[in-house]
Amino acid sequence: MMGYFLLAGVLFLLGMAVSSRLKSKFNEYSQIPLSNGMSGREVAEKMLHDNGIHDVQVISTPGFLSDHYNPTDKTVNLSPDVFEGRSISAAAVAAHECGHAVQHATAYSMLMLRSKLVPVVQISTNLSQWVIIAGLGWMGFGGGNQTLLLIGILLFAASTVFSLVTLPVEYDASARALKWMESANVARGQEHDQAADALKWAARTYVVAAIASVATLVYYLMIFLNRRDD
Repeated sequence: MMGYFLLAGVLFLLGMAVSSRLKSKFNEYSQIPLSNGMSGREVAEKMLHDNGIHDVQVISTPGFLSDHYNPTDKTVNLSPDVFEGRSISAAAVAAHECGHAVQHATAYSMLMLRSKLVPVVQISTNLSQWVIIAGLGWMGFGGGNQTLLLIGILLFAASTVFSLVTLPVEYDASARALKWMESANVARGQEHDQAADALKWAARTYVVAAIASVATLVYYLMIFLNRRDD
């Protein structure tokens, strides 16, 4: 059990470090105005228009770095700082989220796969930890049960697959955003490099999440195999 807490601690610190760096980068680039003066909303609407997408609405949503694309109602949801902002970071985030809208419109395979995994992950995320705890016999669940432990690991594996599938989805959305920003003269030269740097750190939060999920899955599998050999 100490091994689990040590692993969780290391991964937590890594996640905190990347998250802190991300916030620092976005705060830095939010102070640099976009030379063409466009707001995040205007950037998003232009990218959608340039890609022939006319059925997606750009709206403002509460929160900080709460930006996302919702394929269900076809909305690009931008946080107030991005929606109204006229900075490098606002433009980068707005274009990235529209990158997901472009993926949806073109039926990008990895996005389609991730969407199909969402219902499974919603169930497995809520159940896996409790089933694993019961299978390990932690917290008063007796001596544990190998079959129950395996079921819990399989449930957890679903969320790990989801984390891994998310990586190409996020990197592809950023690549689409940066390519469009340059071709549309929204951000070129140094501005383009700064936008790329901001999106790079945003993507690294997903990398850390995937590493954490894989490492935790491997840890559970090692416990299962060791107990099976006993």
